[in-house]
Amino acid sequence: MFNSISKFILQSQTAELKTSFYPKEYLDLDVKFSFGMGTPAKISWVSIHNNDIRNTKGINCVYLYYKEQNVLILAYGIMEAFVGGDTWSNEVSEGNPTITQFFDSNAFGKPYRYGDSFVYKAYKPEIENETVTFKNLKGNNVSSKQFDKELNYLVEIYAKVINLEIRDEESSYSKGLFYMEKQLEDFIINNWDNTELGKKYDLIYENGDLISKQYKTDIGIIDILAKDKATKNYVVIELKRDQSSDDTFGQLTRYMGWVKRHLKDENVKGIIIAGRYDKKLDYALEYAPNDTEVFIYNVSFTLNEFKK
Repeated sequence: MFNSISKFILQSQTAELKTSFYPKEYLDLDVKFSFGMGTPAKISWVSIHNNDIRNTKGINCVYLYYKEQNVLILAYGIMEAFVGGDTWSNEVSEGNPTITQFFDSNAFGKPYRYGDSFVYKAYKPEIENETVTFKNLKGNNVSSKQFDKELNYLVEIYAKVINLEIRDEESSYSKGLFYMEKQLEDFIINNWDNTELGKKYDLIYENGDLISKQYKTDIGIIDILAKDKATKNYVVIELKRDQSSDDTFGQLTRYMGWVKRHLKDENVKGIIIAGRYDKKLDYALEYAPNDTEVFIYNVSFTLNEFKK
């Protein structure tokens, strides 16, 4: 991408708006270059994104070239229509300054637009004889290899986030690792004895057949119904997938209520398995039954109990 961004910086100095000769893809993501509509914009940009996520969640990896300040920012981008919504994770928002904060701390004034996006890296382009050199804000040269490495790191973070947050089942990313609903459920069942769950709970068999998976009730289907090895109480396990924390928690407690009433278990336990632990789930658990747990699954589909 280094060479394309170099050309992008050069074109940003002109009134030329055409972008047809720029790459349309990068690392399986969509790429869009923009120099303005009709007239050159004050900020030209390059967005690296998945179209479904960009249109529904409003986040992207983006280079923003602020011409007046001659600063190129590689950012955790937030489209302006989505500011204030559920965009980047807390790790991103708490670990990186917004562009507004970055401009203020570097005496650049107020950014013309996109001030709510989060800065990952910033460069000062220098042009000599139609050759672009990128320097960091300390004045050190950034090699092409390092330049691309920094973009690739941001793309990796983005890929993790969109695979966790994907909501459109028809999206090409819905087949990604963190959205493989059936595969995750199958993995847990097939590797039960090797997970943290298998150490404490047993799957349920009836006449030699497994009935734990997709356990049917008259109010819906429990993802996994197990039993505590020590107490023999039932354990309702729900996978948080393409739904909100509120929906997941409500679903879990409904099934726990059903088990309590119909399977006559006053001490039924609940477990939520999620890709990440968020604040809404945290607050919901304040009023959850005391014996409710959360497990976080990671890229290798291992389970780790969340400890507060």
